[in-house]
Formats: sequence, C-alpha cells, structure tokens
Amino acid sequence: MFNELPFISVIIPFRNEEIYLRGCLDSILDNNYPHNKMEIILVDGMSTDNSPEIIREYKLKFKNIFLYMNPGKTFPIAVNIGIVNSTGEFIFIMGSHAVYHRNYFTLCIETSLKYNADNSGGILNTIGLNKNFIGKAINNVLTSRFGVGNSLFRTGVKEVGEVDTVFGGCYKKSVFDKIGLFNENLTSSSDMDFNTRLRKAGGKILLNPAVVATYYTRNDFRKFLKNNFRNGYWAIIPLKYIDYIPVEFRHLVPLLFVLGIIGLIAASFFSIYFLWVILLGAFIYLCAAYYFSSHFLKDGFKYTLILPFFYFSLHVSYGLGSLFALFGVLFSKNFYRLRFNKKIKQHKFEPKK
Repeated sequence: MFNELPFISVIIPFRNEEIYLRGCLDSILDNNYPHNKMEIILVDGMSTDNSPEIIREYKLKFKNIFLYMNPGKTFPIAVNIGIVNSTGEFIFIMGSHAVYHRNYFTLCIETSLKYNADNSGGILNTIGLNKNFIGKAINNVLTSRFGVGNSLFRTGVKEVGEVDTVFGGCYKKSVFDKIGLFNENLTSSSDMDFNTRLRKAGGKILLNPAVVATYYTRNDFRKFLKNNFRNGYWAIIPLKYIDYIPVEFRHLVPLLFVLGIIGLIAASFFSIYFLWVILLGAFIYLCAAYYFSSHFLKDGFKYTLILPFFYFSLHVSYGLGSLFALFGVLFSKNFYRLRFNKKIKQHKFEPKK
C-alpha cells in the first residue's frame, strides 16, 4: 500500500520552540508514512533559543528535513515559504506544540482520496505540559462546547463529516494554485481566513475522528487570558484588510456577550429593571456553566466548582479582544478608503531549485 501513497510535504512553522520541537519531530518521524514519500519543511521565525541547534541535529540524521528562515517571523509568511518550497502532492501544515499519532498522515491521505477532500484533519486532544490544577482546568474549558462552541476538532465527532476548519490540515497542493497563498496581513487568523476562502471557492474540509493529534496547552492563567484576548482581537481586526468576516459565528459570540454586559450595565443606571435583567442573565449563565462543568466530575469536584470562573474568563477576555479590535477597525484611517479595494498581502518567494 505504501508504494501507492502520494509524496507529501509537512510544513512546521516555529519560533523559540525548544521545549516542544523534539517531541513534535519524533512523532512525525515515527509515523507509519514512509520517509521516502515525505519531506519535512521547518520554517524558523528567527529563533533566539536552542531551536536551530535541535533542527541541525535532526538534519544530520534525516535527509528529508529542510530548514528555511523566516525574517518576517509571522505564521502566514512561514506557511507561504513552506508552500512555495514544497514538492508534495499534498501539504500538511502542522503545529510544533503538538505530537501526532502514528497513523496521522496515512489516515489523512486516505480521507482526502476517499472523499475527495481539499483539506482533511482530525481530533485535537489538549493536555497541559505540566498536569497542574490550572493547566487541567484550562484544558477542560478548551474541550467543552460551552467554552469553545461548535469547534468540532476540539470537542470531537463520531464520524467523518464536513467542518469549517481542522488542526494540522492536509491540503491538496492544487488548492493553493486555485485560491492563492495565506494572507500575510492576518498574523493570527490567516488559517481561518484561508479555510473560509477555500469553502467559498467550493472546497471541502473534512474532519475524521480516527485522525488524532495531542496539543500541549498553556498552564499559566495570565498567558491563558493573553492568548484569548489575542484570538478575540484577530477574529475582528482582519476587517481592516478584507471585505468579509473570515471567522464563524462562534468566534463573534464573546463580542456580543461583552457588548451585552456593557450595554445592560449602562442601561441599569437609567432603570432598575435592567439590573434585574443582569441578575437573571448571570443566573442563567452560571447554571449553564455548572451544567457543563459537571461533565468533568471525573477529574474531581474541585474542577466543577472552579470551571465557571474559567469559562467566564475565556469569554470575557476573548470578547474584550474583539471589542478592542472593533474600535481599531472602525477608526482606522485606511478602513473606509480601502473597504472595496483590499488585496491579499503576499511576499515574492523564490522556490528552491
């Protein structure tokens, strides 16, 4: 069967990932996909830690590993460098914070070929690098439907089906010829934008629950809030550069949640009835949060007690990031001037000879 498998390119953007790189690369190299059918393209965003030395060590052992530098440092530039220098029929865009189960590539390719998918991927298991209390709570929130909505690659599915995005996607290389590369204006949401463009062009994105990766999430509450704020910000700020929303409705719910809280608090100064609406809303939210928290009773009763606070922190920090971006969009000098003249920003790359 292996002789019939297509040649694939595995692109891994990274910067200062010395903690995760070995585990990521080992899981890829230990996969059951044959090495002579695979090239691994690492794109370094000018790391200042020990990451380059780790890559050089692997390059000495494996001839199918290639390293490119990314002076722009951002994710979309890194992915575009990888795509332009790739030779595979299928392109995997992987995260360095993850490890991949042994049949990851084979199952993705089988899914793409069987269902004619333009992008295929699987389920993402999230775990803390250190299994402390805060890390476990964050992990539970990020795998709960109440926390992340219908983000199916996080919450799970039972059978193969169409979705709006996947983690560690397997793309047909022809897709990039059809709709272009990643938009380099979108530092943190270029993947969502690309999948939106793919679907608008009639492309199919499939999630296969048999395909599994394990992602190491944050164990620090401050970093958790900072990352949520950043994600919320980049759900909205792309409107400065494109004339459509590159995210799903679930990404906008935290913004509506925060706007609702602010609006009701302001209105309560004029009428006490709005104060009762706030109290009723808070009660409903708390009941829902405790209901979904009860799903994690197996981890201990203390998680059920504390998770509503983590849910609220996730929703508010994400929503505040979106609100901050909304002001940035509305008051941007270029927003109205460029509203109907936006272009995808991409560098000119020279492919390898």
